[in-house]
Amino acid sequence: MLSDVMEDYLKAIYVLQTEDGPPVSTSSIAERVGKTPPTVTSMLETLEEHGLVEREKYKGTELTAEGRTVALEVLRHHRLLEAYLAEHLDYSWSEVHDEADALEHHISEEFERRVAAVLGDPAVDPHGDPIPGEDLEPPVDDDVRPLTEVAVGDRAVIARVSDRDDEELEYLDRAGITPGTAIEVLDIAPFGMVTVEVNPEADGGDTDTDTDAGDVDGTATDSDAGREQSLPEAIAASVRVRPVDGATDTVATDAGVGGA
Repeated sequence: MLSDVMEDYLKAIYVLQTEDGPPVSTSSIAERVGKTPPTVTSMLETLEEHGLVEREKYKGTELTAEGRTVALEVLRHHRLLEAYLAEHLDYSWSEVHDEADALEHHISEEFERRVAAVLGDPAVDPHGDPIPGEDLEPPVDDDVRPLTEVAVGDRAVIARVSDRDDEELEYLDRAGITPGTAIEVLDIAPFGMVTVEVNPEADGGDTDTDTDAGDVDGTATDSDAGREQSLPEAIAASVRVRPVDGATDTVATDAGVGGA
């Protein structure tokens, strides 16, 4: 039986692989889990002994098929719990992450099944991250890119936001930058500040803003319509968007699955 810490490492490695591709460096894992590189190296040796990761000197670490399955199961638990906490227990989207972290290792498969059924088998969690299916196949997340890579004048729909910083989540919530919200990029300053208009189609346009994000805390309302918001580059880079029809295809897409 795997420990909670081992599962946390597998989850972290999976997320890093989807963001940057395998193999994953020890320093990246250390930053993600908040541990020193020597501590991470020791845990990676343990995971390798269990057949959950493969390591190559000077290159990094990659999940085995078995390790990926474990990581996807933990991610499914985590993101379903986040959705349940937000939708049924009135947690804000900045509160659900830590609670889900504490619970994700300790729920049964029957509990998971019932939570998914109550929620209607949601596709994404409150932050817009895709929830792995019951078959534990990697979720498909096409045509997603950082907000910083959208051209001025183009419109997009917020796909997801990083859940790793509570203050950043609260900032985005106040700004109306939430999954499912339409935006138009108005300006990108030389120093990186990105200015957007929130919900530009709310005045009667026909921008397609369909989303699977669900009706959870952290959803922009009509009161956000037409508001201009300026986001620091670091925050804008953590926001992932999907372009709408007619948007300029300026960059390659990013198919990562965000935080967990």
